[in-house]
Amino acid sequence: MITSTNPLELQVASIQMVSTPSVDENMEAANNFIHAAASQGAQLVVLPEYFCLMGLKDTDKIRAREAIGQGPIQDRLSAIAKEHQVYLVAGTIPLVAKDPNKVLNTTLVFDPAGQQISRYDKIHLFGFQTNTERYQESETIEAGEHPGILKISVDGQDWAFGLSICYDLRFPELYRALGQVDCHIIPAAFTYTTGKDHWEILLRARAIENQCYVLASAQGGTHPNRRRTWGNTMLIDPWGEVLSNLPEGQGFISGVLSKDRLNEVRSKLPALAHRKL
Repeated sequence: MITSTNPLELQVASIQMVSTPSVDENMEAANNFIHAAASQGAQLVVLPEYFCLMGLKDTDKIRAREAIGQGPIQDRLSAIAKEHQVYLVAGTIPLVAKDPNKVLNTTLVFDPAGQQISRYDKIHLFGFQTNTERYQESETIEAGEHPGILKISVDGQDWAFGLSICYDLRFPELYRALGQVDCHIIPAAFTYTTGKDHWEILLRARAIENQCYVLASAQGGTHPNRRRTWGNTMLIDPWGEVLSNLPEGQGFISGVLSKDRLNEVRSKLPALAHRKL
């Protein structure tokens, strides 16, 4: 159980799911995990990409899409954040796009009052093909255009978070564009094939090069659509050390972000101050 009351620390949790084609089923599972994390002291909770819907077909998410600020998924997320008094980084949900045949794959953040306070539309769209697997997100998802930042104040202490989603992890220029933050939050649904080779390496690299925490929330198992996701929800510190990890299945990890640890790493190796380009 997390018990820290130090204002220079923030208690966080990251949820891992194996989402199904049922929005109601997924929302109930998410709520249960959020309740459990909040009861252990989490002040900020992260859900994975596609937490609310892992459809049998890629086009299923188009039928579930909502306009910003409207719809049962967003209403439920707002109520959950308010009920459990947490900052809720709500993985991704499908929002209306300009193209009527596509969605925006969007992270929305809700504060403990249930207000939506930040948004990020996934910029980089995954494309991958082998003899047995094919993924082409651009066929059903419209790319976002702007980086996303979340800034909150807890117990008089300011915290800054970079928002990115899954495939974004492979593009370090995005994280540089986000500037100096305390933590990068990365909801994802990495495939098993790519995840086993690249997931942890990329997460630790983003933590090390940006000298910040990385909190990643993953899908972690075989879904009804037969897609297999890698899992390994993680919290990584600014030195690149994995503090907590859930290899597979459903559940959550908990941990603490520390301003003292951030300052320690950045003072003994001031790489961010040494940048030339």
